[in-house]
Amino acid sequence: MSSLVIQDLHVSIGDKEIVKGLSLTIRSGEVHAIMGPNGTGKSTLAKVAAGHPDYTVTKGDILLDGASILEKEADERARAGLFLAFQYPSEIPGVSIANFLRAAVQARLPEGEEIDATAYYKRLYAKMDMLKIDRKFTSRAVNEGFSGGEKKRCEILQMAMLEPKFALMDETDSGLDIDALRIVAEGVNALRGPNLGVLLITHYQRLLNYIVPDFVHVMYDGRIVKSGDKSLALELEAKGYDWVKKELALANA
Repeated sequence: MSSLVIQDLHVSIGDKEIVKGLSLTIRSGEVHAIMGPNGTGKSTLAKVAAGHPDYTVTKGDILLDGASILEKEADERARAGLFLAFQYPSEIPGVSIANFLRAAVQARLPEGEEIDATAYYKRLYAKMDMLKIDRKFTSRAVNEGFSGGEKKRCEILQMAMLEPKFALMDETDSGLDIDALRIVAEGVNALRGPNLGVLLITHYQRLLNYIVPDFVHVMYDGRIVKSGDKSLALELEAKGYDWVKKELALANA
């Protein structure tokens, strides 16, 4: 069983501290959801874990299977088993999805080992069939002219091919209509299993109707202030975040 452990993490950008002592443990097979108001550090957490260079970790650590990843570059973290699904995926004109994924898979092989083309396409098409993606999709340039749902579906296919230990999904539901949301959720659920841990970052409970989390956490002012099961997400949907803020104010009074 793999684990992703975030220990008393403090993160700043410039002189501004954004994450202020966050601790969280995710294990293989678990789906954790982080919810919270805008500006609380949710997306920052995912970016820092993936190795975004604009942020500075001033205290704490992130451990993947017991080893710190903070000194690793973003590509090293990816090879170690982390996958980040972006809130706004970038377009890569002129590069087909098939070639992009092939390069990504090749990058994970030991130096000097070449990918077998026949085996690669057999595996790619098997993953596409599992995710109910038309095989013609792979001839398109990465995210170029894609709808929001197509971009997210492309990321789910990347995740399926790379088979990470942990997937960090930063507001995967952003900009999706209800049909696209359902398609993406079906893809995530198809990949869900004992070898994959998932961190879902979202504003809205509606995503959790389709991807039911094992744990729900509320992030506020740079730290996790409340945790529970899916019922916590339903409570947040019904009541907003003001009651959480009031509870914190009373606890700190």
